[in-house]
Amino acid sequence: MPEVEAAPYWLDGNFAPVQEEVTSFALEVEGAVPPELRGLYARNGANPRDGHSGHWFLGDGMIHGVALRDGRAEWYRNRWVRTPHFEGCDSGNPLDLRGSVANTSVVAHAGRTFALVENALPMRIGPELETLGYEDFGGRLTTPFTAHPKICPETGELHFFGYSPRPPYLTYHVADAAGTLVRSSALPLPAPVMMHDFALTRGHVVFMDLPVVFDLGLAMRGTMPFTWSDVHAPRLGVLPRGAGAEAIRWVAVGPGYVFHVGNAYEEADGTLVLDVAWYPELWRGGPSTSRFERARLRRWRVCPGAERAQETDLDDRAIEFPRIDARRTGLEHNVLYAVQTGAGSGEDEARNGALVRYDLTRGQDATHVFVDGIPSEFAHVSGGSDDGWLMGFVYDQVRGASDLVILEAADVAAEPLARVRLPRRVPQGFHGIWIPDA
Repeated sequence: MPEVEAAPYWLDGNFAPVQEEVTSFALEVEGAVPPELRGLYARNGANPRDGHSGHWFLGDGMIHGVALRDGRAEWYRNRWVRTPHFEGCDSGNPLDLRGSVANTSVVAHAGRTFALVENALPMRIGPELETLGYEDFGGRLTTPFTAHPKICPETGELHFFGYSPRPPYLTYHVADAAGTLVRSSALPLPAPVMMHDFALTRGHVVFMDLPVVFDLGLAMRGTMPFTWSDVHAPRLGVLPRGAGAEAIRWVAVGPGYVFHVGNAYEEADGTLVLDVAWYPELWRGGPSTSRFERARLRRWRVCPGAERAQETDLDDRAIEFPRIDARRTGLEHNVLYAVQTGAGSGEDEARNGALVRYDLTRGQDATHVFVDGIPSEFAHVSGGSDDGWLMGFVYDQVRGASDLVILEAADVAAEPLARVRLPRRVPQGFHGIWIPDA
């Protein structure tokens, strides 16, 4: 008998794509949905239409959404983001801003909701997850749009960037609170790197020039076109908000890679503090079918005038998807939430995921373990009497389907307030948000 080649991890288990768009109303709820929750939870992820892709990050985008109102779970929908790539009519040019998938995250700003990927324009989506078309800000946006924009809670501005394999390698943008693109600045980089996220503080933006660089050969083979570099010097670019490119200053950090910044802020003496999910290395020799290394929560401190950041590990557990209360974006945060993998022990380790609440002021944390459950990222939702709520999809390995789980943000270890039973599984994906009703 010929050997059957094992499927790569992103096409196996709960990473595997689903092939049908489903609409389901009046969902079963275990527990009680807080009646203050009126809106839509929407989460994006890769879901290749034909069931195959060269890497987890390359599949067609699919948004899964649950509408909550008046203590009820009104509906669940999953919809592909109908890009030209999905429709089979894209140009085939990897630099085409309308030629990619929209599979990574969702952001809502100035009355518009976008599905995002970091090598294309943002794609507008409607209230029932329908695709409405690309947004180029009246023709002003001529670079890709990051999957991790930041909304300043004090000004309402949307800060974002685009990176490219050709010069300029990095461009920083700002849209005002009304959604008008008002600023675009090309910033100096010595080489094309993969820059998935950045940081915003009250007075600065911080860019991560880390040693995962563009590789044309990998691009030609249809996988993620980036690989680890031992010669690319890792550093942070600190730019005062409102300043030109000439004002950026570079601060060295140790080798490693960061997909996700939890938050950043400034201390009274001007020191910048960044809390990140840090990998010691990524994709040496290029992406492969192996899973990612373990990331851990790390803090970078950049003192005024320093040429190198101070680096401290805050925890040694394997975590990812760090999130805060978005009202603290760029401001000092006392609490941070992250998904932990391998929360069990022995044979149970791979079956149990968890959500960790870090109390960074008191140095304490609390953990909610999902027995036989695999969580995706959890989003913070403000409101209620205390710290608000957390919500995210959890795959129930016993039921073979997923739940939208709602937790008290102040007491994550407690039993969930509600489990919204979905009619099918939601594959492991990337980033989601809560969009309250207007």
